[in-house]
Amino acid sequence: MGGSITVKSGEYTAEDLLERLRDGQRLVVQTEVLGNSEEMTLRYDGETYYCDTPTRLHKHDTAEEMRQCMEHYGYVMRD
Repeated sequence: MGGSITVKSGEYTAEDLLERLRDGQRLVVQTEVLGNSEEMTLRYDGETYYCDTPTRLHKHDTAEEMRQCMEHYGYVMRD
């Protein structure tokens, strides 16, 4: 199992981040929200994908749901 790594929003593709999550890494995504610096934590426990924001915990049952969340919030590089 890997540890935590910090990435910048838009630095990697969704597949890159999903692969790291499946490898057991916890990802801290640095992003800006309304001009303020924020950190979001992405993780996977083998069954459920999680996206912890300062105000909400998103839970996703599939990699596709997690991909859509990461794309929606701009955490990943656009194709």
